[in-house]
Amino acid sequence: MGIRSAPLRVALLAPPPATASTLYGMYDLLTSAGRDWCWLKTGRAGPPLASPVIASADGCGFRAINGAWIQPDARLDDVTDAAVVCVPDLMVAPDEPLAGRFDAEIAYLRACHARGAILASACSGALLLAEAGLLDGHDATTHWAYCDELARRYPKIRVRPGCSLIVSGPDQRLLLAGGGTSWYDLALFLVARLFGVEEAMQLARLYLVEWHDVGQQPYAMLACARTTDDAAVAHCLHWLGEHFATAAPVAALQSMAADMDVPERSFQRRFVKATGMSPLEFVHMLRLEEAKQLLEATSKPVEAIANDVGYEDPSFFSRLFRRKVGITPAQYRRRFGALKRTLSDGLHGGIAERM
Repeated sequence: MGIRSAPLRVALLAPPPATASTLYGMYDLLTSAGRDWCWLKTGRAGPPLASPVIASADGCGFRAINGAWIQPDARLDDVTDAAVVCVPDLMVAPDEPLAGRFDAEIAYLRACHARGAILASACSGALLLAEAGLLDGHDATTHWAYCDELARRYPKIRVRPGCSLIVSGPDQRLLLAGGGTSWYDLALFLVARLFGVEEAMQLARLYLVEWHDVGQQPYAMLACARTTDDAAVAHCLHWLGEHFATAAPVAALQSMAADMDVPERSFQRRFVKATGMSPLEFVHMLRLEEAKQLLEATSKPVEAIANDVGYEDPSFFSRLFRRKVGITPAQYRRRFGALKRTLSDGLHGGIAERM
């Protein structure tokens, strides 16, 4: 990478639902590029490579949802030369209407995209890029809890829920991170692309950042709690919550539906409408969620856990788990069971010994 005469201008959008953690976290990491590694080695700060600017439609400060004060540096109209524009995660519900709420931000994103800027989003910030129509026809991701709604609301987007980072669009100028701390992946990738891989590696060492190499699928909740006004389906969901591990639970559901004078095809249709999946798919999801909890909390063999949650064939269970969760049961146990044990031990003074 050549020597730059001035730091690269990066706009960090701050609409009112923006979260302070991602917004200022990206600000810190981008500001650190070129500056802090040199300071650690020599005691003198190096020249910064990026110049992030927090910008909002009116430039006025506001309280984030957690009460933190966010003070933009500028109005959007004052930052028309940004080479990169980042949208942090937004505290909006997955199905919350967006029409008319972000007109200024959407117009800004469209204008920046038209003049060739790189556009990046973290977590639910992808909703703004989608609302602007900039993701149509392209691969995209967002927080796993928002992926279904993103696909439903914007059917022209190819949503890839398991990915923690997507690079897409014309000239690869659309960068989208998944949920939570995958914004670290986004920031590191931006630094690598703009300033070189070694610069990104220095930041990873400095901030102790690990890449989300398994994506976000292992973190996702497979079966969310559901509420429905359909009394027959609600009764069946309640029963499933306590009996998903029994033999032939779907047949039992169909029998219950018949007892309530609900035809089988009608029940299937109403169940899908209420849950977003068939009864068999829902049973699998409940079983796998329980299996994840057992893998985290116990040392039971995988075969025993498979049997506990309702599967007689451990190999089928393992294949299903890998397909739905993204990693094997053993890999899941190593990743999340170790984390749970470390946190639990820490509550009893065991962290120091483990480290």
